[in-house]
This record gives sequence, C-alpha cells and structure tokens, in this order.
Amino acid sequence: MNESVLKQRLAAILAADVAGYSRLMSADERATVAALDGARGVFRRWIEANQGRVIDMAGDSVLAVFETASGALRAAMAIQAALALTAAAETEERRMLFRIGVHLGDVMEKSDGTIYGDGVNIAARLESLAPPGSIAVSEAVQVSQRDRLAVAFHDLGEHSVKNIARPVRAFQLGVEGEPADAAAARSQLAMPDKPSIAVLPFDNMSKEPEQEFIADGVVEAITATLSRIRSFFVIARNSAFLYKGKAIDVQRVSRELGVRYVLEGSVQKAGNRLRITVQLIDAASGTHVWADRFDGSVEDIFDLQDKITEQVAGALQPSIRLAEIERARRKRPQELGAYDYTMRAMPHVWALEKEASAKALELLGEALAIDPTYPLALSLAGWCHAQRSVYNWADDLDASKKEALRHAEKAAELSGDDPLILAVLGAVHTFVRNLGTARLLLERAVQLDPNAAWAWSRLGWVENYSDHPDRAIENFERAIRLSPLDPMNFNNIVGIGSAKEISGRYDEALALYRRAHQERPHANWILRNTVACLAGAGKIEEAAAELKRMYQFYPGITVAKFKEAMVFSAQSMETMAANLRKAGLPD
Repeated sequence: MNESVLKQRLAAILAADVAGYSRLMSADERATVAALDGARGVFRRWIEANQGRVIDMAGDSVLAVFETASGALRAAMAIQAALALTAAAETEERRMLFRIGVHLGDVMEKSDGTIYGDGVNIAARLESLAPPGSIAVSEAVQVSQRDRLAVAFHDLGEHSVKNIARPVRAFQLGVEGEPADAAAARSQLAMPDKPSIAVLPFDNMSKEPEQEFIADGVVEAITATLSRIRSFFVIARNSAFLYKGKAIDVQRVSRELGVRYVLEGSVQKAGNRLRITVQLIDAASGTHVWADRFDGSVEDIFDLQDKITEQVAGALQPSIRLAEIERARRKRPQELGAYDYTMRAMPHVWALEKEASAKALELLGEALAIDPTYPLALSLAGWCHAQRSVYNWADDLDASKKEALRHAEKAAELSGDDPLILAVLGAVHTFVRNLGTARLLLERAVQLDPNAAWAWSRLGWVENYSDHPDRAIENFERAIRLSPLDPMNFNNIVGIGSAKEISGRYDEALALYRRAHQERPHANWILRNTVACLAGAGKIEEAAAELKRMYQFYPGITVAKFKEAMVFSAQSMETMAANLRKAGLPD
C-alpha cells in the first residue's frame, strides 16, 4: 500500500451486520435478499441525512464514516428505530435484526474514499458485542456524547478483541439507567394507560423573531393534530410551552408532565429557505425513537407546516406503537394488564397472516378476560375475525363475519368517536356487503382524524369494491404518504394492484401483487389475486403453476368459496371467477 496516498484523520466509524444471516438465508433466500435490500436503503438514507458516507455494503454488512460521533449515533438510533418497525410485522423467526457498533478514532483514508486502520477494526468488534437490534459504542464515543445526547449508556465492561492490543470498553445504547432518586419518584405523575406525549417548543436556531413565530406555529399545528388521535394522551400546548427557552432534560419533563414520549425540534433559516428537524424521544430511557427533517421556503410556510404536521402524525403512530409493543413485551407475565396484552397482540393483528391472526385473537382474549369492555381489544378482535372471512381462513365464513360484527359494534358502542374503532367497524361492514354503511363510517373516521392512514386505506378498498379504481388508487397512495414507514403498506400495494386488475391492466397488477408478496412472504392470500391476474393476462401455464402453489395453503378452495369471501361488484367478481376457472380452479 502506497502511504503517500493515505490521509490520517479522526472520524466516527459505524459498522453493522445482520444477526443470524445464514439462518435467514437458508430458511427463505428470496425473502431475505428482499429484506436486506430494504434495510440497505434505510442505512443509506439515515447515514446521508446525518452527514455520513457509506464506505461499503458487502454481503450483509455496512461500513460508514462520519465527521462527528453525534452524527454517527443519531444515524444509528434512527436506523434501528426504522428497522424495528419493519421487524415488528414479521414472525419472530423471520425478523432481520442488525447489530451496530460505533467508534471514534483514527482512520487512514485513501484518495478513493476507502478507510483502514484500528478505528475500523474496533467498530467491527463493537458491532459483534451488540445484542441483535441494538447499538454498542466505544468509551471514546461514550465520553464525547454522554453530556450531549439524551441517551443512556449501559457499561458492558472491557473486552479483549481480535487484533487489538488493549481491551476495548463497550457501552450499549438505550438501556434504561438507574432509578430516579426518591424525591423525583414521589413527584412523578402517573402515566396514562395509553401512549402519552408532549410536543415541546422548537428551538429557533437563528433567533430571528419571524422564525420564532414559524417555530411556534408548527408546534401548535402538530399538537392540535396529535390531539385528534384518540389512542394518544397529548399534553396541552400551554403546559408544554412552559419549557420555552429553557434547557430541556427530557426525563424531568417526563416526570413533571406525566408523559412517556417527548417530541422536540428546531427551525433553521438560510435566506428564504427553512429547515425543520423533528425527533421523538422515549423520555423514560432517553432513547431516540424516530427523527426526520423537512425543507421548504418561507413563502410556502403554510404548505410546509401542513406537510410537516401530516408527516409527523403519520410517522409517530407506527413509531410509538412499536415502542409500546416492545415495552409490553418486556413486562413480566404477572404485571400484564388488558392494555399490555393488546399491545402484544398488535404486530400479529396487522400481519394479515393466518397463524399471526390466531395468535392475536389468543392475546386479545386474555385482554378481554381482564376487561371485557376494553374498546381497543374488542375492535381488534373484530378485525381478526373479519380477516378469517375475507382471506378464506375459516370453514364457516358467515360465523366469522357475525363474530367480527359483534365485536366491532360493541367497541363502537363504548367508544364511537375513536377513528380507529370506527374504521374497523367500517371495514367489517364491507365484508358483510354493507358498502354504504362502511363508507359513512370510514368517512367519519377521517373527519375525526384526517391523518388516519388505515381509514384511508379501507376507503380505498371500498372504492375497489364499488368499481371506482381511480379513486381507490388515490386513497391508497394517500395512506402510504401519511404513514410511509407503516408495515401495513404492503396491503396498500395489494389494493393498488387490485385497482389495476379491475381496470384490466393485468401486467401492472401482477407486478404489484408480486412485490407485496415479496414484502410479506407469509401473506399467502395474495396468491388468489395472483392466479386470477395471470389467467386474465393470458399466462395460463403460469397461472396453473401458481394455482398448485395456492393449493398448499387452500387445499379445499373453489370458485364458490372465493366468491363467498370476496365483496367485489357482481361484474368484477364474475371476471375474476372466470379467470380462476381458466387457471383450473373448480367451481
């Protein structure tokens, strides 16, 4: 190696790889490669967003370099939060979890950008010390950041690592620290039995008065929007603004306001351009759950404000839901209440897979045994019973529809102004072919919460069932825009594919069905769509081959059973049925 082309400098190095990659590949090679490609996109996005540079993504590993340790840590935390959202929707054995190591040290950099040296080796060794889904950092990183970032560092002790002369002291990020002192514990408000959040005043980075108004306006708009989400407990603006202009200790805010989560941000102006950065923090542990930034012009401030408010609300719901699921999962069985069992059921409810839905019903049954009048558990149980009918999972589809309607209606009686509960009831009414009632309920849900992504998605399905494919696509795309990280988005892709199939655009529909099935390999009900679409496109041999595959999951499926489960218009249903017959499905 020619040393004249090397430059030595201090840098923060991030190294990562997949835990159990060989096992995942041996179980399902295609799905693992697809998941890895998606994860690489997440790494690249957050590395670049935090002024980092990707050095290599060979195999299942990632190597990146940053100018600052804070940039590397912010990227690592955002990456793990985003990947955890995707992993939560998978069964445990199919979850792709990364280990991440971060070190601050000297590197040797070649003119082509390649880096070498002990700093790189230490980052790689730290990564191997991190538990799956977590971040391990060196003592150099911990010392430089312990008073700068609101995160906890748990001492993992010293470790002798390969090719490094001295032991390396490691710290794990995001592990809850020691309990607060007795006085603080006595003064802490009780947490509500739902996700609780305070939107704190945003920092004005330039101190211009005009910018102050912009920052306050964005905070007020976000607070008002989050307040419409019935599943959140949101602190009023006046209480949150008591912290304006003060140094923020998020754990103190948590104690004083009785909230689990804190949303904070900053506004920066350069000329007529604005940059607004937002981050969500789990105040109990100090860990970052989610972060993003938004750019726009001063002239378009109201449009920019609307855009930020919409996207923050859409991103917070799945982010907080994931954090609450993880919190419930860590609780001991004797501590579990109706809320905890419901949170544990959540990822299974939205997986739209037969075994997962059965597991969800089991957990929701535990919740309802504790509290038979808990609206959220009732509503989600109704949705699981509805899945059993529409996806041909039950032998008696009518019985499943009745159970779905019974649970969903009882939930609405108890909490009829909750957008999610109204949306579930609307979805159930689509499956019993009450499309008019379904539309009214879903429209009421989005009136109460215009950012209710799943309600917009279900409105998309109502439009598909009513032979309005163009309107359906608009609603599905709106749902994706409102909640871009939502693990349910694969179902929106199926919905857009269904709209294309109704329009006779079979090749486009087929590409979308296959993409959705790759994202969720165990959602085998998609094969019903794929077989009909292949036959409609004239690909009869391929359709027959996929039909054989479908029989593995639906051994007794017939055209009649397909039509009993589906709720499309008579014309669309007959077209699909004719295509299934062409593929060889018996009547």
